[in-house]
Amino acid sequence: MAAALALLGRAAGLANGARRLLRGCGVARAAEVGCSRAMSSAERPKRPLSAYFRFLRDNQPAFREQNPELNSLELVKKLAGVWRELPASQKQVYEEARKTDWRKYEEQLAAYKAQLTPAQAAALKEERRKRLAKRRSFRIKRELTVLGKPKRPRSGFNIFVSENFQQSKGLSPTAKLKQLFETWQNLSSSQKQPYLQLAQDDKIRYENEMKSWEAKMVELGREDLIRSKEQRPKKKTDTAQEGSKASLRERLAKLKLKKSEE
Repeated sequence: MAAALALLGRAAGLANGARRLLRGCGVARAAEVGCSRAMSSAERPKRPLSAYFRFLRDNQPAFREQNPELNSLELVKKLAGVWRELPASQKQVYEEARKTDWRKYEEQLAAYKAQLTPAQAAALKEERRKRLAKRRSFRIKRELTVLGKPKRPRSGFNIFVSENFQQSKGLSPTAKLKQLFETWQNLSSSQKQPYLQLAQDDKIRYENEMKSWEAKMVELGREDLIRSKEQRPKKKTDTAQEGSKASLRERLAKLKLKKSEE
């Protein structure tokens, strides 16, 4: 199910990208290798590697040959340990190489920016802003996963799809989702009710777990992850409780009135 949703998202992203390309470059030019903006973006000088990543690049082949039993993650961890123990004089060799490449990079970048039109420069700036925002979003999601933030509640339709996806008709995940959406739209209220009830139960589960999780975050000093009051669900008014309070106030008022008359 998750793979199907991801595929649907990728397909929509490709379609949107194609439409932007046609609008920005024109149909005829888009039919060629692409517009000048896309070409300029591809020609942008690459940022040089840091001293640490240069060390990894230069030493990984030899370490892999010496430690064939290690997977990629274990190999990187081993190399990271070697880097930490490396004398400052040896680290300086990689740092000097980085500085040399950085000076070349700055010269190439200045020449690259000088050839851009204002429209291309603006487009590249916006592209970079979106890329950085995507990275920040990814880092935040990864941190929340590590901190164990509860999964958001599912809707009635989400539950319906997860229970019926395998049996649905359609050659592709997109076709299956489309067919399930049409089926959901045609269900009666009574047929949807079991899924809506499950969604309501999941919402209650989410709120209870979020309260515990937010209390834990406060203990950890991460108040920045706590929802604002506007984001929290409003508590439903207990009609019976409000009625009993009103009745009590009424009785007290009558009692005070009786005493004043005496």
